[in-house]
Amino acid sequence: MIQNVIDGVLTGSYLSLGAIGLTLVMHILRFANFSHAELLSLGAYAALVCDALVTALAPVLAIKLAPLSLTWALGLAIVLSMVLTGLSAVVIDRLVFRRVRERGAELSMVFASFGMALVIRNIIGLIFGLSPKLYSQEIAFATVLSFDPLILVKPDQVFVLLAALVLMFALHLVLSRTTFGYSLRAVAENPALAQINGVNLARTIVAVWLIGGGLAAVAGIFYGMSHQIIPVMGRDLVLPIFAATIVGGIGSVYGAVLGGFIVGLAGNLALLVLPAGYTPSVPFLLILAVLILRPHGLFGEARA
Repeated sequence: MIQNVIDGVLTGSYLSLGAIGLTLVMHILRFANFSHAELLSLGAYAALVCDALVTALAPVLAIKLAPLSLTWALGLAIVLSMVLTGLSAVVIDRLVFRRVRERGAELSMVFASFGMALVIRNIIGLIFGLSPKLYSQEIAFATVLSFDPLILVKPDQVFVLLAALVLMFALHLVLSRTTFGYSLRAVAENPALAQINGVNLARTIVAVWLIGGGLAAVAGIFYGMSHQIIPVMGRDLVLPIFAATIVGGIGSVYGAVLGGFIVGLAGNLALLVLPAGYTPSVPFLLILAVLILRPHGLFGEARA
């Protein structure tokens, strides 16, 4: 059971990062963006390409950061992927979502997000193929923390968890200690009133896409480091990410973090009583339970 808890915390770390970007978009732009999970795939593959380019241009950066499988090249690739994925999210908004949004068709935004998810997924599959990819071909050996019960932890897992927590704390500081954070909350509560008080709505929306895309990229990379990269990973992660967002409460960054860990723990603890093939249903059951018992989520508030 302890091993399942550890695995659940690890899973929750990258689900939380993915849910933060989704909850920001849903709260400010007021639509369920089903293509958000595909940004995780986009970020994971962007890091794969950037890692190969950096390694080719500067082979000295291919040195591993022992005991991790992470190299200096991949570390730089993570940063580049965050930027590229954030910019990609902005471009997608400009080309698709903004045009639909300006016509006031909220339901059409949801359908457009479904379409974008399919487009991104198939473009990735067309370019990279359908076979799984790995950031490192070397076998990562786990460290035995205990023999009774047997508890195994990989150094990469510790890195993923700590890095995710650092990013979450950094975002907390931005939202709670900066003018941008205050502006973001103002736009989320009342866009018209925020504009009257001098908040640039267009720039705020761009910033939301940049943050959401960047965090989605990191979530996808961390998932790839823990598992493998496949073109349909966004399809597999969309339900857990939405579950984390709904459980935590739409619009609450802290709720998204907590929701991500709850979903991660629930999915891994369910393996104790359910066959592995049934665990994908756990996020759906969590969504149903929250919508019945607390429709606004753990930290969400009722909105008009």
